[in-house]
Parts: sequence; C-alpha cells; structure tokens
Amino acid sequence: MTGTEPTARRELRPPAGYRLAASVRALTFSPYDPCARVAAGTFWWATRTPDGPATLALRPVGGDLLAEGYGPGAGWVVERADAVAGLRDDVTGFAALAAAHPVVARLAAQHRGLRMPATGQVFPRLLRAVFEQKVTGKEAYRAYAATVRHFAEAAPGPMQPLLLPPEPAAVAATPYWVFHPFGVEQRRAETLRRVAAVADRLERCADSAEATRRLTAIAGIGAWTAAEVVRIAYGDPDAVSVGDFHVPNTVAWALAGEPRGDDARMLALLEPFRGHRGRVCVLLAAAGVQAPKYGPRMPIRSFARF
Repeated sequence: MTGTEPTARRELRPPAGYRLAASVRALTFSPYDPCARVAAGTFWWATRTPDGPATLALRPVGGDLLAEGYGPGAGWVVERADAVAGLRDDVTGFAALAAAHPVVARLAAQHRGLRMPATGQVFPRLLRAVFEQKVTGKEAYRAYAATVRHFAEAAPGPMQPLLLPPEPAAVAATPYWVFHPFGVEQRRAETLRRVAAVADRLERCADSAEATRRLTAIAGIGAWTAAEVVRIAYGDPDAVSVGDFHVPNTVAWALAGEPRGDDARMLALLEPFRGHRGRVCVLLAAAGVQAPKYGPRMPIRSFARF
C-alpha cells in the first residue's frame, strides 16, 4: 500500500445534472464491495493497470468532479477517470429514440444525470459476471467477495479496507476446488480459470464487438456474460443481457404492459432503440421497474444464464 496522498490529480467538468453515485453504481457489486464503494460522497475504485496497482477517487467539488489517483498506476486511472465516471458516454441520438415511447421518454428525463461508465478493463467485470451465472445475487456476491479476500491484496491509498481485484495469473493457477468453499461449483470455477488464462488477450480487444466474439468463443461464456462485461468495460449502450431471468419480463412490462416476456419479445420491444438498447435496460433498472411477481419473490439479479 502506498501513502495517503494522491500522486495524480485531474479536474473534470461533468454535464449539468450529472449524478456521480448513480453513474458509478454499476461498478460496485454491493455497498460492501471489497474493490469499489461510495463513501461520504466519494467513489473509490481499486484496480490493476499496466503500470501497477491503483486506486481512483472521484468526488464532486463545486460544479466539477475531482479525480485523484493513488499507487503506481495513478496516472493511468486518472487519465481514464472521465470514462470511468461515464463522462465519455455518448448519448447522441438517444433523446429522439426515447421520445418515441412515453415510458422511455419519462425515464430518460428523470435520469438524465445518469451516465454509463467504461472502465476499459475486461477481467475485473468478467470475474463478477462468471460468479453471477445461474445463481442468486446473494450467492454470487458471497463467491465474489470471498474470492477477492482469498487473494487479499490491499489497494493503494487512504481508503481502507479496500482490496485489489485478483491477478488473472493467480486465478488461472488456482485449482478449482479452492473455490468450492466460496459456493462455486466446478463448472463456474473452471470457466473462471479459463478466462483468467486468456485475460491478457481479452484486454487487448479493440472494441465491444471484438470482445464479445472472443468471450463467447470461450467455453462457459455465453451472450448474457459477454453483455454484462462489455456494457461496463466498453460502456456499450447497446449491450442487452439476453438470457437473464428477469430482464425480459421487466422490458415486456414497462414497454408493452405485458407481465411476462421471453428474449425474443424483449429484443423486439427494444429494437426501436437499437444503438441504445442496453441504455433502456439500465434506465429501467435505475427506476426500479419490475414486472408483477407471480409466486415466490426472487432477487432481481438471479438465475441468469451464462
């Protein structure tokens, strides 16, 4: 761990009405995420960079956003702080698309300060997404947090305890049975080890499309996992999590008043928003829209496919 003073700093100018916490919430798994959290209005994000470990702090100062970096990779994270904060999110053309549907238009207006972040990093989000496959949100978080704490490397900077995401090489070298006490069965553990082994190649993908092709070529990685990853790593506003247990129902209910929908119906309803289909899903989630529940209540992020 390095000292408590930042070694890189940058002032950012967010758009009017920008909401930091809402925009970066997608980068945290829960309020207790060991690698990222919002505390006292400041967003703290620990990561590994080509220059070494780093922690990025983002805090509103007046009408600006102050980015401060800690650790050997401080310059790297501060240079990309605007993308992490969602300030590179291109909403061009979305207002016209949103205006075509009253629900989407209303949500776009209500959440106009929400921007989609882009970390530029595939493996940290892939780690979480693999753990989310086919289980409840609580089970996924338990596995993710236990894995991060198993490798336990303190992040640079004053926000403690804050941990770095595991080194891909260390994950790839870990036998699958080590993950079993964390609630991870062999299938997901082996998937995680496979993606960790090719993490360097995945990080070199030029864009969301290339990353999706490479990800879905790996055994155990399907459309749902790839979409969850590229939406965060590349800020892809069109990435739709096909195969999710809840999202098709949410989209069908919000856009057509239908309490249930499948993937085909979801994609048909989202087609008018092509280019921003994932953004529509993000807005629905931000607004807490849910289809009526029939039967036992289930966590909003449970039982996704892979």
